[in-house]
Amino acid sequence: MSTSWSWYVIALAALNLLGITWLLWWTSKRRPGDPKPEETSHYWDEDITEYNKPMPRWWIQGFYISIAFGFAYFFWYGGLGKYPGYSGWTSKTEHAQDKAVWDETLAETFRPYEGQPIDQLAGDPVALNLGRSIFANTCATCHGSSAQGAIGYPNLTDDIWHWGGEPETILETILDGREGVMPEWGKVLTGMGGENAIDYVIAYVRALGTDQTTRNDFMAARGKKLYDGVCVACHGVEGKGNQALGAPDLTDDYWMYGDSKESLYETIENGRHGVMPAHRDLLGETRTRLVAAYIWSLSNTPADSKAAQ
Repeated sequence: MSTSWSWYVIALAALNLLGITWLLWWTSKRRPGDPKPEETSHYWDEDITEYNKPMPRWWIQGFYISIAFGFAYFFWYGGLGKYPGYSGWTSKTEHAQDKAVWDETLAETFRPYEGQPIDQLAGDPVALNLGRSIFANTCATCHGSSAQGAIGYPNLTDDIWHWGGEPETILETILDGREGVMPEWGKVLTGMGGENAIDYVIAYVRALGTDQTTRNDFMAARGKKLYDGVCVACHGVEGKGNQALGAPDLTDDYWMYGDSKESLYETIENGRHGVMPAHRDLLGETRTRLVAAYIWSLSNTPADSKAAQ
C-alpha cells in the first residue's frame, strides 16, 4: 500500500472515531431551554405519555470506553495502512506461525511413510485411506470423486496410461506434472490431402481400433498415407502411441476428449493442450507418495494383498 493510501486510511479511521465521539457528546448533554424529558407533548389515550429521557450514564460511559478501545486497538495492532502497530503483530506472521504448528503435526502423521515404495503403501489400509483423503481434497476437482475423469481429464481407474502406469512414473507425474501437446495439423493435412484430409485420417484411426461400425476402407487407405506422413512420429507405425511423449494409443477404445467425429476433427484440426499441474510444492513428496499409492491401487492389486490372498 502506498503512503498516500495509508494516510487516506488513517484520516478515514480518525474522522470516524472522532466523529462518533463528538456525536455521542453532543447528543447526550442537555442545554438551557430544552424541554423536560416528560414534556414531549406526545400523549395517547389520555394516560400514556412519551418521554424523551437521556440514556443512562453507565451506558454512555460504555460507549466512550468502546471508542477508547478502538484507539488502543489501532495503536497496538495496527490497521492504519502500511504502518504496523506498536506490538508488531501482523496477520501474515500469525498465519505463518499457525501453519508451522500444523505442518509439524501433519509431518508427524506422514513421517512413517517417507520413502516407502508405492506398491507397498498401496497394501497398507491406513496409508491407502490417507491417500484417498488427499485425492479427495486435491485431485477430485479434475478427475472426479470416483477418479473416473471427464472430457479432457483422464480416467485413473483403468489400465490406460498415456505417460506410463508404473508406480514411480505415476509418482513423477504427480510431483512434477505433465504437459501433453497435440499440434494443430489441420492446415498441414489439408495441404497434403485436400479438404477431406482430416476425414481420411479419422477413418484410418478408427480402423486401427475396435470401432468397425463407421469403418470405410477407401477413406482409411487414403488416411493411412497422411497418417504415415504426419502422425506416425508420435503415435507410431501401429498407432500404439509413445508414453515418453504422452502420445496416446489409438488402437484402444479410450478417447480422452471424446470419440465422436466432431471431437476427433477438432483434435486433429486445432490440436489439444492438456496440462497436469505439478504438486511437489503443494503436497511434498511423502503426501504425493500416498496419493500415488491410492491412484495406483485403483487399477492394480498390491503385492501384499496378493500374498495375503
